[in-house]
Amino acid sequence: QVQLVESGGGLVQAGGSLRLSCAASGRTFSSYVMGWFRQAPGKEREIVTAISWNGGTTFYADSVKGRFTISRDSPKNTVTLQMNSLKPEDTAIYYCAMRRNYYLSTKRNEYDYWGQGTQVTVSP
Repeated sequence: QVQLVESGGGLVQAGGSLRLSCAASGRTFSSYVMGWFRQAPGKEREIVTAISWNGGTTFYADSVKGRFTISRDSPKNTVTLQMNSLKPEDTAIYYCAMRRNYYLSTKRNEYDYWGQGTQVTVSP
């Protein structure tokens, strides 16, 4: 099994920055996609960003392009989400997810493992 543990959430004012980290432990896979999803109250969980196994390919939701950056350190099994210029609409629980596949996916049901989530709150 794989365990994913997120850290770095919190409360920040609009325009501020936060850095989320996800550490993977247990049985890990050399060729896997990592993603960040978020879920706001009353809304469905949505893709924020994803990164391929070697970091060569990334995806960003339109709502975060130019503000968020995903990166990974594969030898250390960690993935990081740098969030800048945060807006109140970024408020949500952020989840780290792993997909046991070479290819990126934006579909929630194509990810195999999930972290417990970390709360991000952006005040106006």
